[in-house]
Amino acid sequence: MSTFIERLARMAESRKTAVESDNPSVPRRLVPAHIERLKAYQPGRPADQLKQELGIEHFINLASNENALGPPASAEAAIQAAMKEMNRYPEMGGIKLREALAQTYKVKVGNVAIGSGSESIMANIIRAFLHGDDEVVTSEGTFIGFYVLVNSQGVKLKLVPLKNYQFDLEGIADAISEKTKIVYLCNPNNPTGTVFSRADFEVFIRRIPEHVLVILDEAYFEFAMGVADFPDSMTYRYDNVLTLRTFSKAYGLAGNRLGYGLGHDYLIGFVNKVKLPFEPNNLAQAAGIAALNDTDFLRRALANNDAGMKMLTEEFERLGLCYVKSHGNFVMLPFPSQQTVTALHEGLLRQGIAVRPLHAFGLPNCLRITVGLPDENEAFIRAFSKVLS
Repeated sequence: MSTFIERLARMAESRKTAVESDNPSVPRRLVPAHIERLKAYQPGRPADQLKQELGIEHFINLASNENALGPPASAEAAIQAAMKEMNRYPEMGGIKLREALAQTYKVKVGNVAIGSGSESIMANIIRAFLHGDDEVVTSEGTFIGFYVLVNSQGVKLKLVPLKNYQFDLEGIADAISEKTKIVYLCNPNNPTGTVFSRADFEVFIRRIPEHVLVILDEAYFEFAMGVADFPDSMTYRYDNVLTLRTFSKAYGLAGNRLGYGLGHDYLIGFVNKVKLPFEPNNLAQAAGIAALNDTDFLRRALANNDAGMKMLTEEFERLGLCYVKSHGNFVMLPFPSQQTVTALHEGLLRQGIAVRPLHAFGLPNCLRITVGLPDENEAFIRAFSKVLS
């Protein structure tokens, strides 16, 4: 027995040496070129780390588009109850949550996919449908997580420039070729907050060939559903359209990582084939069912967002700043240069407030500010005014 343990120890030490070496024994050819070139998604630094680095006690995060109200109390209670079953694997089909979503949207369970955030379903769609010389078409200045997922597959990604900070649907349709397999649209768009209209979408979708799958990412749908001409994807029963939505934003469950997809059962069947077998976890599913039925929390979240958006944009106008009209829970401000954005970002950090510079999104001269609670919004404006001056 001791000989066996000694051999394991030698093997572990050998692996450790290889990992720590400047010239590891793992051949570089094992890593595909597109993975070596891949730029990973870069989140902001944790609040505790920033407080320590900057020597500050209080910190306000307005960088991540989280729900400032916190999680619904109903979801907290559901998680508490579900914790008793943490020793059990989740029910593999996620039937209870999928049934709740199917009832909400008046579709069949087979039309619903669930995952650990809408990015998980996005990844499953890419894994299920892209291969070889397939191409993907989307816009510049949209959700960078999608770029990372596509690039990780080594698939060609065509980017069409934004037009007045909006998706150029005509330009995207023009970019489609015989090799195009997926078109990705984010509506409202993150990080610009802009939306395209129902009329524009109807013109666009008539131009889409049958062999092209359209992903409509509606992570911020709840904030835009009151817009008169917003093209709610669930009112368009096209066989080649997949809708993505999430519990991370309006429902305040970003930390639980829970999202869902809706579409033709033929397509959803393939998405579910490639998903991890036990995602999302038990606690997330329980929280999602509770939050979905908590209309009072959703109402309060939307009311807080409306009031905060009004306050922030009025203050931006008072300060003589331009902003892009947003239909999300954030607002984007363009500035003359990336240097200005960097200075403002760093100045706000020293005041204990984080906002999001958008260089990684391809918008280096822009800042994105999440709507917070009233006192957070007020603290931000005070700090912003100070940094601007």
